[in-house]
Amino acid sequence: MLKNKLKNLALAVLLALSGMGQAYAAQEFLPVSDVQEGMHGYAKTVVHGRQIDTFDVEVLGILKHKGASGGDLVLVKVSGPVIDKTNGIAQGMSGSPVYINGKLLGAISYGFPQSNGRIGMVTPISDIIRLWTINDTDQNTSDHPDTNGFVALDTPLMAEGYTGSGMEFLAKKMKEFNMVPYSSVSVQNDDAPYPLEAGGSVAATLVTGDLRLGAVGTVTYVDGNHMIAFGHPFLDKGSSGYFMHNAYILTIVPSQNIPFKLGSVGAEIGVVNQDRGAGISGVSGITPDSVRLHANVLDLDLNRSTDFNVRMIQNESMLPALTATSAYNAISRTMDRKGQGTVTVNYTLFPKDLNKKAFTRSNMFWSSNEAAGKSVDEIYNVVKLLEQNRFEKYELRDINVDMKVTSERKTAQLLDASAYPMVVSPGDTIYIRVRLQPYRGEVFYKEMSFTVPADQPLGEMILEIRGGGVIPLPYLLQQQQYNLTDEVLDRVRVYKDFNDLFDKLQKEDQNNQIVAEILDPSVSTINNKTSSSKTKAEITDRDDSDVPDYLKGRKGNSADHGDMSKETAKSSVLTDYVIYGDGQFTFKVTTPEDRDRKLKVLIKNSKEKGFEKMDSSALQTSEKKASDKTSEPGSDKSAGKDKA
Repeated sequence: MLKNKLKNLALAVLLALSGMGQAYAAQEFLPVSDVQEGMHGYAKTVVHGRQIDTFDVEVLGILKHKGASGGDLVLVKVSGPVIDKTNGIAQGMSGSPVYINGKLLGAISYGFPQSNGRIGMVTPISDIIRLWTINDTDQNTSDHPDTNGFVALDTPLMAEGYTGSGMEFLAKKMKEFNMVPYSSVSVQNDDAPYPLEAGGSVAATLVTGDLRLGAVGTVTYVDGNHMIAFGHPFLDKGSSGYFMHNAYILTIVPSQNIPFKLGSVGAEIGVVNQDRGAGISGVSGITPDSVRLHANVLDLDLNRSTDFNVRMIQNESMLPALTATSAYNAISRTMDRKGQGTVTVNYTLFPKDLNKKAFTRSNMFWSSNEAAGKSVDEIYNVVKLLEQNRFEKYELRDINVDMKVTSERKTAQLLDASAYPMVVSPGDTIYIRVRLQPYRGEVFYKEMSFTVPADQPLGEMILEIRGGGVIPLPYLLQQQQYNLTDEVLDRVRVYKDFNDLFDKLQKEDQNNQIVAEILDPSVSTINNKTSSSKTKAEITDRDDSDVPDYLKGRKGNSADHGDMSKETAKSSVLTDYVIYGDGQFTFKVTTPEDRDRKLKVLIKNSKEKGFEKMDSSALQTSEKKASDKTSEPGSDKSAGKDKA
């Protein structure tokens, strides 16, 4: 695929550097100062295929200081057979060059919906041409024009290769960027590059490869291998790195608001390097920096696999959504259905900086109605946290995703558990046997161990046994009682530095784990100053001392209370199921001398009651010995109900 793209780009360079470029370089410009009311001219655009048509333009006046960066805009009226056919100025016509007396005035860029599509505004070429002189490292964007009721002619976002459910998922994610995607199709010879020319179509593309997602607009001016288009911003990102593609117009779609061009994103031909108030600019023959995503999806029910490859723009604000929507489409295309499913996901994020560590993680998900969406939510969140972290840049170069999906419900309910010994000292090992029941399956057991922290305070210690994706019951009740959303809770998560963030993300519990961790009954997810349960708690940026212990580290008994370098003591064991349910044990933490004395009493009592003789010293050995026993004495505790 990469070889073909390089061939296409090479051909685009030859075409762009042909004699046609010299002809465009000779184009004369018309300054706004020479524009008079009543002047007549014409504009060029494509309404079908690649054929450039013209329509009439009449100057109505000059709007002073209404353009990008305080420039002027030219108010015009459009007419002619093309405008009658399109029912006015359509989205996708933005960038259409306007000529008066053979000189280039600028680009049609704004419309007026209440004018029946016949009134628009032109951004002067003098403002747009400045895009070629901006330093690529300058990220400042231009001010948006004060257009007093006029609206920018949005560039329609064409989406090719997406499934039906993939389009729905894409539309939800694009709302964040105020963009509406339209499903489009490829046409014959789409991958054959051709030179750009004024009035022709061009696409600024966010995703290319097995999917294509790009905004289609009109080219305003070409000089050699440089072009300018749109006449207004696309995403207003300043210095950008979008893929530049040819485009083919299928038709004009009528609309009660503003009609729009439905087009196909064609061959990749270069890079869009500027996206500012006056328009976009691009260079043919250059491959932009990008993030590659490779997904392999295996449907265990159909015994069918899909290899999926796309390239996405290197943009930290958009990359999480582009990654999630691309991965979603990979699994949606393989499953060829919607609905329930269990998905096992393994993914690795490779940083652009080879001196940084790659991020690797696995998880398992079950959904009764949206398996594909459930499977990519974590990837979206992790990419967003890493790409947009406040500590340092973590730009990605590659993302590998492996998924296995089945319609079978692979979940298990944590029924109860036993543990021994119930009297411990700091540093001791507790052996736990958990009883679980799969959905419509036979009960099975899982053994695990937990080491009491060496600095654990003496007294009672509550040990939570839960599924990896289950919120402990006390925290869940407080979250519901005080209406604490996940967004609010995320705001009180504190990380020391990037490495702390990175490590904690990698160690985050998996849904198919059984987790044992200390639960502090004094921990609250709310501010202790909150006086009424009827009042919604407001958590803002606070000192470390105000951050809930379970979100920042284990509570200790020394002067370093709440030290973020101390992680909550926990252990876990993997299963083949998404685990639901949780419960708690209460242990007595004493000195070693007191522990030994109490254990002797417990053993003596168990012998008198007919229990099998059990040597307490044998229970302080390896986890393997504990797991070899057919039964373990201890106290059975209810695991609680499924709260997931």
